[in-house]
Amino acid sequence: MSQVSSRLPLLDTAKGLACAAIVAHHLAFYGPMSDIAQPLAPDLMAWLYDYARMAVQIFLVLGGYLAAASLAPEGVGRFDSAGQQVGKRFVRLVVPYVVALLVTVLVSALVRPWFDHPSVPGDPDFAQLITHALLLHSVADHESLSAGVWYVAIDFQLFTLSVLAFAAVRALPQGLPRQRAAWVGQGAVVAGVAASLWGFNRDAQWDVWAVYFFGAYGLGMMAFWASRAPRAAGWVGAMAVLGAVALVLDFRGRIALALATALLLVWAMRTPAVRQWQGVAPLVRLGQMSYSVFLIHFAVCLLVNAVVSSLWPTSPGANALGMVAAFVLSLVAGQWLYRRVERHTPSLPTLLRWQASLVAAGVLVQLGSNWA
Repeated sequence: MSQVSSRLPLLDTAKGLACAAIVAHHLAFYGPMSDIAQPLAPDLMAWLYDYARMAVQIFLVLGGYLAAASLAPEGVGRFDSAGQQVGKRFVRLVVPYVVALLVTVLVSALVRPWFDHPSVPGDPDFAQLITHALLLHSVADHESLSAGVWYVAIDFQLFTLSVLAFAAVRALPQGLPRQRAAWVGQGAVVAGVAASLWGFNRDAQWDVWAVYFFGAYGLGMMAFWASRAPRAAGWVGAMAVLGAVALVLDFRGRIALALATALLLVWAMRTPAVRQWQGVAPLVRLGQMSYSVFLIHFAVCLLVNAVVSSLWPTSPGANALGMVAAFVLSLVAGQWLYRRVERHTPSLPTLLRWQASLVAAGVLVQLGSNWA
């Protein structure tokens, strides 16, 4: 999600809009500020609660688009080592993620004694901390320490699955013509999209695994290849058929949004005036740091919720202003995390130090809680 720079203001603008929608959704979802402010704008609160979360589909499609651009722009993997690609991705994703989790664990410990609300995560145990540090928390069915961290694990799974698929194609007999190898690689992606949209994505039991989300991610990959093809009609037709069959089998608004996003992406990337558009500057900046904002905003929102609900527990106006303040402060905190952590190239020792810090802080919080 954060590691391949789009270098296109259009894509950064889309990521900025999606990021803003996700932060607003979590503000509406987790409360209690939204519960008190709800009478001031009931329709807006309902929309943010029910629909803004679907913006994650935009991230999935863009993630697939950028993965195809990075890993296999011609349909054939252009990397040397699958393990190296996966390792680099893990380090780049997890360093800012662990820093944000550390902040969230400390904020949760700070507000827990005086802010009694279901949105406050419980004291983390050792196993929970380890699985979060390794992006295995959802698979292990451990309670999340922060909102949206499931997506980081899924993003890593999707990237890893794509790397392994392209590596498998490259391992085919060396005499295989490059064009045929490209067809095999792209065909594997199309088959994966069909399996996900028509099967796995219809069963929520799979929602901790990449196969559940590969439909949207793979549509993004197909959108990249369509944007580069001499003629896009074949790719667009395939995307339309895959999406239409999925919606006929089981209409899902999130899949309709993913399909629309992918098709619009093809049109935008094949239209010079749109592709070269410089975007909306604030949204472009937000899109560039969207991963950091996504990671740290829950801690900020949790702290502002605790303060506002303690000082003005029944004032709709104060709580509405608190929601605005939490949104703005989330952007400020995200910018700090982006500048200080994310945009720097991390190393394995750096990752290990931050993972150890997260586990140590969580254990100390738990010991302090038990002692109290």
